[in-house]
Amino acid sequence: MTSTLTTTQVHRVYIKATPQAIWDAITKPEWTNRYGYTGYAHYDLRPGGAYEVRANDEFKAAASAQGFPCPDVVVEGEVIEADPPNRLVTTFRMLMDPGTASEPPSRITHEIVDLGGFCALTLTHELEGSPQLAAVVTGTVGGEGGGGHAWVLSDLKSLLETGSPLAG
Repeated sequence: MTSTLTTTQVHRVYIKATPQAIWDAITKPEWTNRYGYTGYAHYDLRPGGAYEVRANDEFKAAASAQGFPCPDVVVEGEVIEADPPNRLVTTFRMLMDPGTASEPPSRITHEIVDLGGFCALTLTHELEGSPQLAAVVTGTVGGEGGGGHAWVLSDLKSLLETGSPLAG
């Protein structure tokens, strides 16, 4: 896994799975609730379509117990481009705290490249004007829960390759 911290972060992981399996794990709520920070991602996979992540009950309860109640919708955005199962581009606004919610939408690109028996999944996050979000998604903020994109991609890889997330 490689990562850079600038206003554009690039994270790459290699996964022994098909492009379609990876695409489904990124875009289908029954998958997105099984890895990373969990939550149900919903995409209207057409340009201009809505994108949102709804927190599950366990996430909301844990956040509240730590003194950080979160809204039902923790991420919102818009689909810019969808080319299943190869490329997904969306805007991204994290709504879990007032600091990141007040920043402008950023842009995330998922690219899936079939390498014959395994795939490269590259996540590029353009974070111009969003320094608080940049710190969160790089994993430098949040203590035990702040693994950022690198942790989420590793968890996705583990789930697809073994059937279990890292913590499961």
